[in-house]
Amino acid sequence: MKYDTLIRQALIIDGSNTPGYLADVGVLAGRIEAIGDLATVTAAHEVDARGLVLAPGFVDVHTHDDTVVIRHPQMLPKLSQGVTTVIVGNCGISAAPVSLRGDPPDPMNLLGTRAAFTYPRFADYRAAVEGAQPAVNVAALIGHTALRSNHMDDLQRTATPDEIAAMRGQLQESLEAGALGLSTGLAYASAFHAKTDEVLQLSEELTAFGAVYTTHLRSEFEPVLEAMDEAFLIGRHAKAPVIISHLKCAGAGNWGRSPQLLASLEQAAKTHPVGCDCYPYAASSSTLDLKQVTDAFRITITWSTPHPEVGGRDLQDIAAQWGLSLMDAARRLQPAGAVYYGMDEADVRRILAHPLSMVGSDGLPEDPFPHPRLWGAFPRVLGHFSRDVGLFPLHTAVHKMTGLSAARFGLTERGEIREGYWADLVLFDPLRVRDVADFKEPQRAAQGIERVWVNGVLSYSEGQANGQRSGRFLARSGALGGGFSSL
Repeated sequence: MKYDTLIRQALIIDGSNTPGYLADVGVLAGRIEAIGDLATVTAAHEVDARGLVLAPGFVDVHTHDDTVVIRHPQMLPKLSQGVTTVIVGNCGISAAPVSLRGDPPDPMNLLGTRAAFTYPRFADYRAAVEGAQPAVNVAALIGHTALRSNHMDDLQRTATPDEIAAMRGQLQESLEAGALGLSTGLAYASAFHAKTDEVLQLSEELTAFGAVYTTHLRSEFEPVLEAMDEAFLIGRHAKAPVIISHLKCAGAGNWGRSPQLLASLEQAAKTHPVGCDCYPYAASSSTLDLKQVTDAFRITITWSTPHPEVGGRDLQDIAAQWGLSLMDAARRLQPAGAVYYGMDEADVRRILAHPLSMVGSDGLPEDPFPHPRLWGAFPRVLGHFSRDVGLFPLHTAVHKMTGLSAARFGLTERGEIREGYWADLVLFDPLRVRDVADFKEPQRAAQGIERVWVNGVLSYSEGQANGQRSGRFLARSGALGGGFSSL
């Protein structure tokens, strides 16, 4: 047999959280055809992988790439760090189903301007992704805030029974069209006034589909444990797996509480499928939220509509130059985006190392001065946290970005190197891999990512995308809930 691609003598770290082994991998027609000693076999393309690690392509479970996968389908910030699949629609904000009456409400503006929202049905969005054929695979959640904006004239209240019924209809239609589940962003003003009962009723649509519930908690600050309890209540009500988005101890007054949060997660996991994702940085990024303006830690402005010239500068410097208080300067900048240096490194490490956590970048591709996680999250886990800090072995790092993630979101035949699985693969140098994007120069490709294949097609090599775009839309293919028994 002649393969399309033959990768010889790689250290295979297969995504299952077990140590690596040396083998050859043969790829044919987009899938992994054989693993083992293939010395007597030939291929159209052969790669000498001695000294390199071959892993499943990384699954970025927490992205806001909803519209960029269509408008900029080369997806270089993700492809260059070994990501082969992105999950969009997080934090309650999704590109579909959306019918705007004006400009997108905060934080939906993180996905682009009004012109980016042209998908009144989820099926329209799916067709647009398939038409654009991005360089990475795309799977999608439905945003609660997006549904609210479709059916409510005022987002500063909870929905009426009729509005909830209309939202449920759109959610059901979207799940039928292949959406993975429902996401909420209850911390944001556009959803904060939604009572728990509103979300409980919406979540009932997940039950029949075995779909997932993901949530940007109602608070990541002092009431974070109560917010976690609300998330678990919703998941149990819907009989739906729960994934807490970017679990963190936000705000200086919250530092050191990660053992409490993880204990809460573990307790819930005893009786219900729950987990979390996190990004490997002690700074967050979102829209500029007046509730988070403080002098307790540094805040950098990433963009401002009325004052684009201040992107990349600290709020404190801007306020001093204008002779204003931090709060008044923040008001003058809005709408705007910001990086908040509001976490403690020890908390980040505890959460990242926990068996129930996956890796997600939470990168914001629309930011003109983005958080470096957009380009560097996955190599940072491999290089800095696994190799340099020794937080966990390399096979565990890979598992948190591949096999665990694919199982949690029901991405069948992805996330592990197994015969018959789709050939989403990344070849990297374990000694050289590292993130080089930082807060001064955030748009820099990682080092040590040698080659990336998406559905068997070489799409990135030697630091360059080659123009091949072989990503697919990944529809929910059955009940979710695998990958949650990791304790």
